[in-house]
Amino acid sequence: MSESKQNGDSLRGSIVALLPLLLFLSLYIGVGIYLSFQGVEYAFYQLPAPVAILPAIIVAFILDRFYRKKELTQSLSSTLEDFLRGVGHPDIIAMCMIYLLAGAFAAVAKASGGVDATVNLGLSAMSPSMILPGIFIISAFIATAMGTSMGTIAAVAPVALGIAESAELSLSLTAGVVLSGAMFGDNLSIISDTTIAATRSQGCKMKDKFKENIRMALPAAIASLILFTFFSASTQVPQVQEIHWIKVIPYITILILAIAGVNVFAVLSLGIFLAGIIGLSTLQSYSLTTFSQDIYAGFGNMQEIFLLSLLIGGLSELMKKQGGLTFLTQFISKLISKVPNKLISEKRTSEYGIALLVSAINFCTANNTVAIIVSGSVAKNLAQKNDIDPKRSASILDIFSCVVQGILPYGAQVLLLGSVFKLSPLEIISHSYYCLILALVALILPSRQ
Repeated sequence: MSESKQNGDSLRGSIVALLPLLLFLSLYIGVGIYLSFQGVEYAFYQLPAPVAILPAIIVAFILDRFYRKKELTQSLSSTLEDFLRGVGHPDIIAMCMIYLLAGAFAAVAKASGGVDATVNLGLSAMSPSMILPGIFIISAFIATAMGTSMGTIAAVAPVALGIAESAELSLSLTAGVVLSGAMFGDNLSIISDTTIAATRSQGCKMKDKFKENIRMALPAAIASLILFTFFSASTQVPQVQEIHWIKVIPYITILILAIAGVNVFAVLSLGIFLAGIIGLSTLQSYSLTTFSQDIYAGFGNMQEIFLLSLLIGGLSELMKKQGGLTFLTQFISKLISKVPNKLISEKRTSEYGIALLVSAINFCTANNTVAIIVSGSVAKNLAQKNDIDPKRSASILDIFSCVVQGILPYGAQVLLLGSVFKLSPLEIISHSYYCLILALVALILPSRQ
């Protein structure tokens, strides 16, 4: 078969080429559901995604054998080359490098006392009559600075629980406030794995995505603060320890530099250096050896998403060659074309299509970063076809993945809060007001021309 013929085939959509993706999602979901019925905690997180995707990659290799119609040895060689080309794509490699640096920064900053200092700073500024808005702001700042909703919940939830019990506030409402703040920061943070995946997959700068994203996140946050103020009651704020302002500097620095548009590699490298210097100068037990070990531990914390990104990159390249991504793009485009233009523009409908795609995958995987990585290529195709700005498509991917993650009763964030507050997941998501308001704002607010 000629090269031109092969290229022509790769441009035609094929539903069969989606079988590897469907297998991956089926394994991921099926094991999670099965373990849930067995009463296993964090059931949807027991099967590592990089392992669940391996059978899907094998199926993609087998399918490629039939698409190419070559001898087995030739087919395997060609397929492997395509797979490795996807794994080594510049966007995938850049994404993985940023993951490593973000993990290292988060680990070093936490080890040097940055998280505790930030919590104490927030508590010291909290008004007794504004407890719930204060908890939201603390959670939002820490999540934006750390780039992780899980890390934020782990740090803030025990403190918030103590405040709620002493003030006789609703525990489910307080848990919902912590969740809301954590998802706000996870969505906006320039070192969040969701932001990294969204910007790299859509090919836009982080500062541009941040500016587009905050247009929707800020109104939702303000509305949430008003709502939380209405529910607040005056109480005694827990006494805080001495505030070490210097330990908050790395977080503030990376936020300012990232918004200013400084290269993310330089921003994160500087953040790691600052956090390390502060740890060495303020903690007697902190040494250069400890510093290096924390950096490596941060690398290790990103192992799963690092490996998954590489493997998804290879699998996506095979599905692209076989026409799977083209079919998915065409299918969503057909759905979009059926919406009357008099009611809503084709461009706006395409944005809803991207939101629906990433939301559906997030419901299946219970992991917002995985959802973005899986849907990134199709979202980019839709955006290019319908003249959607990359920063807009990146924001939509990140927003709706975080929205869904914040209302999933089997999501890791909700399960962690449930274990801390001793509540059912359904009680917590019933108060995930910020996520619901954010979804509404994103659906209504049009993009800037």
